[in-house]
Amino acid sequence: MNRIKAFFSLIDIGHTLFGLPFAYLGACLAAGGLPGGHDVLWITSAMIGARTAALCLNRLIDYHIDKANPRTAGWVLPSGRLSRKAVGFITFLCLILLFFSAARLNNLCFKLAPLAVVCLYFYSFTKRFTWWCHFILGAVIGLGPIGGYIGVAGIIDGRTFLLGMAVATWIAGFDIMYACQDIEFDRANGLYSIPARFGERGALRFSAAFHILAVIFMIGAGAAFRLSWWYYTGVAIAALVLAIEHRIVRPGEFSRVNLASFGLNRYVSLIILIAALIDMRF
Repeated sequence: MNRIKAFFSLIDIGHTLFGLPFAYLGACLAAGGLPGGHDVLWITSAMIGARTAALCLNRLIDYHIDKANPRTAGWVLPSGRLSRKAVGFITFLCLILLFFSAARLNNLCFKLAPLAVVCLYFYSFTKRFTWWCHFILGAVIGLGPIGGYIGVAGIIDGRTFLLGMAVATWIAGFDIMYACQDIEFDRANGLYSIPARFGERGALRFSAAFHILAVIFMIGAGAAFRLSWWYYTGVAIAALVLAIEHRIVRPGEFSRVNLASFGLNRYVSLIILIAALIDMRF
């Protein structure tokens, strides 16, 4: 039971709410409404496999960094509650789940699955050489709506890249905010991040700029797919949530950064998905 609890703590299922609703949105746009149960099942399965594999890979690759960082030393892997061998095996199983799910969707999804794995693996190394690591993380998660669309339609639609960019800039914005907690550790250990490079104030300006871009890309996606005012109402509510985040996280005041980064942010994608579904139904 302790190992099971440690596993669920490691993967933090709640964080799935960042990418999964946008993957569903891509699927709904391809279907022109609610997709069939088969597509929903295998898109969900592929996203869970990809997301869990990505997180496990990140924890394995960053093992020594997390163990040295006082903020993360108590996490599941650095604290020894799960072994690296066990997490490696879980990663392997999740990658099998991803490939199997992609094959069940369509041939194009299966062909593109290796590219997704390369992106998942590559991201974890980016903090070692570029402070654009936050945007690269966002871009990887931004593959979700593109993949969701391909899973239903079996083709690549250029309009979905607007949604991908919306996700990429949204994720980058709150990842920068979250990374402000590790400024001194990153600087001392030669790690790259926007907070380490530009300080707290500069980082929060970057975060706000990325979130403004996210709203612009959301609006652009709505225009590209000819959605109506229901969808744009959802975008407006999501923009308000993002504005609240930037009100409660200020330079020198990071006690509520987890609330902003993971508490409030998980509602953004849900709001957009629900608004788009209402739009397509009416």
